[in-house]
Amino acid sequence: MTSPSARPSRRRQRSTRLLTASLLILGAALVVATAALTGSLTLTVLAGVAATALGAAAVRITYAEVVDSRRDAGRDRAEQAQAYRRLAEERQAEQAIYVADTSGRLTRHQATITRLEERLAEAAAELAQARRELESERNGTRRLTAERDRLSRSRDDAEERAAMAIVRVAELEQELDVVLSEWRAGQDAPTRKHA
Repeated sequence: MTSPSARPSRRRQRSTRLLTASLLILGAALVVATAALTGSLTLTVLAGVAATALGAAAVRITYAEVVDSRRDAGRDRAEQAQAYRRLAEERQAEQAIYVADTSGRLTRHQATITRLEERLAEAAAELAQARRELESERNGTRRLTAERDRLSRSRDDAEERAAMAIVRVAELEQELDVVLSEWRAGQDAPTRKHA
C-alpha cells in the first residue's frame, strides 16, 4: 500500500504536468495570435508549425498523465482486491474453526446425553428389579413365618438398594436436565452468532 506522503507528491506532480500542458497550449495560442496580427505569411506559417509542436507536446504530457493515473488506479484496485481476498480467507478460516468447535461441542453433548440416558435406563431397570424383589420378599414373609428373620434382612437390603437406586435416578435426571440445557444453548449459539 502506498504511504500517505506519496499521494500528495504525486498530486503535485500531476498538477505541474497539467499546468505545463495548459501553458504550452496558451503559448501556442499567443504565437498564432501574434503572427496573425503581424500579417506576415512566413510568420503565420512558422507560428502554425510552432503551435502544432506545442499542442503535440501538450497532448503528449496530458496522455502521459492519463496513463499514469490509470496505472495508479489499477495498482490501487489490485491492492484492494488482494486485501479483500486476504480478509475473505481469514474470515473463511475463522468460520471453519468456529464450525469445527461448535460441531465438536455438539457431538460431546450428544454423547453425554446418550450416556446419561443409558444410565437412567439402567437405573430404572434396577429400580424395577428392586421393587419386584421387595414385593417378592414381602409375599414370602407372609407365607413363611419360619424364615421371617432371613427374609426380613433380604427385604432391608432390597429397600436400601431401592433407595440408592431412587437417589441415583434423581441424580441422573438432574444431570440430564443440565446437559440438555447446555446442549440447547449450544444449538442456539450459532443462530445468534450469525443473526
